[in-house]
Amino acid sequence: MKFKFLAGLVVAAACSATAVAQNVGVGTMSQGTMSYSSGSALAKVLTEKGGMQARVQPNSGESVLIPLLDTGELDFGIANVIESAEAVHGERVFKGRPAKNLRVASVLFPLKTAVFVRADSDIKTVADLKGKRLTYGFTAMGSINTILDALLATGGLTPKDIRQVLVPNVARGADELASGNVDGFFFAVGAAKVTEIDASVGGLRMLPISTDAAALDAMHKVFPYGYPFVENPRPGLAGVSEPTAALAYDNLLLTSTNTKDDVVYKAMKTIYESQPELAASFAPFRGFDVKLMYKPDMPGEFHPGALRFYKEAGLVK
Repeated sequence: MKFKFLAGLVVAAACSATAVAQNVGVGTMSQGTMSYSSGSALAKVLTEKGGMQARVQPNSGESVLIPLLDTGELDFGIANVIESAEAVHGERVFKGRPAKNLRVASVLFPLKTAVFVRADSDIKTVADLKGKRLTYGFTAMGSINTILDALLATGGLTPKDIRQVLVPNVARGADELASGNVDGFFFAVGAAKVTEIDASVGGLRMLPISTDAAALDAMHKVFPYGYPFVENPRPGLAGVSEPTAALAYDNLLLTSTNTKDDVVYKAMKTIYESQPELAASFAPFRGFDVKLMYKPDMPGEFHPGALRFYKEAGLVK
């Protein structure tokens, strides 16, 4: 009887250790951002379908999140393609400290961005932002300035042409419009924070980017990863009352060499099989194409665990 009791303790301890090993943290930006909502949707399917205990861990920005990934303090994290590239190459906010352990787990969906103004504003185009108060700086989100600079370029503007109102992150910038301190703010299209501000100020309008050849050439000189994406009106989409071109770029799910191959493999398999659930949980995942989870031209290497699944799924030729 004593032997059976001890054996039971050993089995229980082993099961407990396995359960702990399956706990995964998904790093995101602060609550109210698209990053946070995306991470919550991913954590939900990883927990309910992947047999993991996934939890969202919000941070002030990707410039904070990526170093936590690189050191293994986070298992997964959501970041845009440009800041991922800067981290891998040790550029801008990552100068002198490249994220050598960073790996790509999956391409998620296009991250569509725009400048939003009040619905009754006389600012109708990006070019109209000249001399206006616009959120800028984003000290906790280093890549945002590059993306915003590219957006301004489509209207023939540079950062010197606007009145820069410095904010640490996009969420604070949105609040500045609600407080009347700025004329426009930069944010992801479809984010919960945009919906919140839309309701609080009596309506927002998304400014379209120009899609002619000259405008796109100017954009690519600043931000080669960007591309136009026409956003159509739909219920619940704040600021879009007619087809409007946004500046889009890929949103990535990152991991690191510290995350075990089997964990990444299982997570990618679960995500691949869960597109309907993800789309039901968070609308931008409607644009998540599982056949594009692997793209060969992403910054940095793909994690071996992810590659193993993508080869099995026929995504890597």
